[in-house]
Amino acid sequence: MSAAGGLVRAVERAVDAGCRTLQVFTKNSNQWGGKAVVAGEAAAFRKAAADAGLAPLVSHSAYLINLASPDPLVRTRSVEALVDEIERCDAHGIPYLVLHPGSHGGDGEEVGLDRIARGLDEAAAKSPASGTTVLLETAAGQGACLGHDFAHLAGILARADSRPRLALCLDTCHVHAAGYDVVSKEGWRRTLDALDAACGLGLVKVIHANDSKKERGCRVDRHERIGHGTIGAKGFANLMTEPAFEDVPKILETPKDEEGKWDREGLAALRRLARRKSTG
Repeated sequence: MSAAGGLVRAVERAVDAGCRTLQVFTKNSNQWGGKAVVAGEAAAFRKAAADAGLAPLVSHSAYLINLASPDPLVRTRSVEALVDEIERCDAHGIPYLVLHPGSHGGDGEEVGLDRIARGLDEAAAKSPASGTTVLLETAAGQGACLGHDFAHLAGILARADSRPRLALCLDTCHVHAAGYDVVSKEGWRRTLDALDAACGLGLVKVIHANDSKKERGCRVDRHERIGHGTIGAKGFANLMTEPAFEDVPKILETPKDEEGKWDREGLAALRRLARRKSTG
């Protein structure tokens, strides 16, 4: 939800749409820095979210962060920005912070995975008292971005000393774009088996439920409204009836209209699918 006008307004928008959980940006998503957290505003957000029964709360980190960058300055700034994001989550009572793994910029996957793990460890060392869990998000596979292969996520987790403070965010559009089958019942099972073998399904703490404008395997990240893309109702029936994900919060990052009608329609569609059995 947009935090225009303050994070409390994001809570109000979520309530209006009928949400039970909420994801926000705690600062501008396209800037390195952000205005300092005001204690009173953070407390007001925590109270509003609690009063509305929104849980768990999720924050998405700024898009500029790239722990895998070949540029040492960008990596340093990325670690600093990640620490700032973690501290913002702590201040606002947000337990989960979603992070794009990053792009190796042509230096190769193994180098990139090492850099990400080291960057995560540096950020953890600079925020030792934090209760925030950083969620590595599955990627669509554009360019030199890492995270489109479940083995990438497993590699980061294996390398990171801060492993206890890490988990996963599964994005349906990204996984579909990366080439995994989430539409057929058999493909869904194979996809979850692959994720389970690589990382463990229990590490998935948040799901981004997004349809895709593009076909499976396109490596293009283009979100679409639920049921209006190439994943469609069959794919989301798999998701919404999956026992392993029954208690995992599902967040819409789909196109919006000014009145919020599309959000309400998307939520309603997912809830209908949750009440029926998936078909093949």
